[in-house]
Amino acid sequence: MSVSSPSTPFLPLPPVVTLQARERAITLGPRAQIMGIINVTPDSFSDGGLSLAVEDALAHAARLEAEGADMLDIGAESTRPGHTPLSAEDEWARLAPVLKALPRHSALPVSVDTFKAGTARLALEHGAHIINDIWGFMRDADMPHVVADFDAAAIIMHNREQIDPEIDIIADMIAFFERAIRQAEAAGLSRSKLVLDPGIGFGKTFAQNLETQRRLAELRMLGLPLLLGTSRKSFIGKVVESIPAERLPGTIASNVIGLMAGVEIIRVHDVAAHVQAARVTEAIRGLA
Repeated sequence: MSVSSPSTPFLPLPPVVTLQARERAITLGPRAQIMGIINVTPDSFSDGGLSLAVEDALAHAARLEAEGADMLDIGAESTRPGHTPLSAEDEWARLAPVLKALPRHSALPVSVDTFKAGTARLALEHGAHIINDIWGFMRDADMPHVVADFDAAAIIMHNREQIDPEIDIIADMIAFFERAIRQAEAAGLSRSKLVLDPGIGFGKTFAQNLETQRRLAELRMLGLPLLLGTSRKSFIGKVVESIPAERLPGTIASNVIGLMAGVEIIRVHDVAAHVQAARVTEAIRGLA
């Protein structure tokens, strides 16, 4: 007796788009882009101090590229709960040696993780292609103007000053992104230069982090590519008690959920494992 195959449960994929980040044309979809994380910080929640020395950061960049990363995201200021705020001068002092030397060690597009417009300008002057703003243009109003000045791209992350367990987190996110998009367009930064990040782990309760993952597809109404950053985050440790270094399986699970929702970029510490996970997910979806 033959058994008919059930219809596919997968969400339809968003259209393939090109993110023009200065001279780099980055194709988003249907194959996911893997963004490898380099933290030049002593106090990052997961890998603080591991890439603080310039030679270590450069070796890490080369290793991520060899593992299959499509782009790199470099941050110099920890954003973990209870972190010590960093001045723009200290942030740039950590970033500058790495950005100046990086072109000799990696040919990948470079994103710089900062919410300070002054740091972003210096990073772009030294060749960065993308600015990853964890405050989505809401902390420094000059940020979209700086990105536009260099014809660069920007990742706009949702964030909140205060956690509010009573709100509809997706509705709050959509309103936040709509404000940020208006700011970008007013500064001359077109929508085609923008990627949205729901900001898992930032300004949200544990339940809201899970809800955000379940409802990722609702963000498609904004018509922009999505980045998902769940790597080693604390919500995984609340599901299954674990320290950051033990959270790779949970990270892969959360990112596969994102890939099934059509997320175009996943930002991760563990590149090789996620390249494999992404390619298998895509093969099952019939994209390989």
